[in-house]
Amino acid sequence: MRARLWRVGRSVFDVHYSITPPFFNLAMQSENTNPAITARQLTRIYSLGDSEVVGIKHVNFEIAAGDLVVLKGESGSGKSTLLSLLAGLDRPTSGELTVSDHNLARASAADLTQFRREVVGMVFQSFNLMPTLDVLENVCLPGLLAGKSFHDIKSKAMEFIDWLGLKTRLTHLPAQLSGGEMQRTAIARALINDPAIVLADEPTGNLDSRNGQIVIELLAELNRKWKRTVIIATHSTLADSLATTKISLRDGMIFEVERGKERRWEGEKMGRWVGK
Repeated sequence: MRARLWRVGRSVFDVHYSITPPFFNLAMQSENTNPAITARQLTRIYSLGDSEVVGIKHVNFEIAAGDLVVLKGESGSGKSTLLSLLAGLDRPTSGELTVSDHNLARASAADLTQFRREVVGMVFQSFNLMPTLDVLENVCLPGLLAGKSFHDIKSKAMEFIDWLGLKTRLTHLPAQLSGGEMQRTAIARALINDPAIVLADEPTGNLDSRNGQIVIELLAELNRKWKRTVIIATHSTLADSLATTKISLRDGMIFEVERGKERRWEGEKMGRWVGK
């Protein structure tokens, strides 16, 4: 396979990758005209003894296939709760949630397991790598759990590892990697099953500014060149200029949506367009 040199940011980091990787189904996104995600009155309330804590409440939005969405908000605003629902890691208390034509509000536990394996890839702030597995084994693991052959998964994993500049770290354990290398390993793992949607929860939170920029550019490249729908929950402003949509949350509710230069306030009693 012929590869070319790609520079992320301003000569920050050199990565080799093929222009049209054989392991990505580029037609998958373009053939489906339905929204990638639709939420209607989506609510998640947690019970703590006799009290209730609102994660998110009466959230409504649509995300088109191929969007790069940034979820903004302070700690406790509902970003991580929303991302967990989108990933099928949690169930809504009420409301409707459809992700890639899967009704997650009514899905069985088995359906959610299959959904997590086949539809979404997750990137976490704390990396969540298996400490006793090396880079190659961590990347291969979701594919093996999905029942795919080791030969096929290893070949695909090697493509990602090469693209992400981790070839010299192939047999290294997570404890032997830098923060940036661990997050790039986590990105490769998230992509191994060719997900339609990539969800990233504070992916730069444990990284310095240099590695944070690298990770954001990698996620943006997945969106621009390979047509993945990417959703990033973050306090950082690194992804703001790259996003097609910004959704701001406060106290578990959406209060502003920005698409390009268009801004829409969603707060209670607002509901008006305030800028273009």
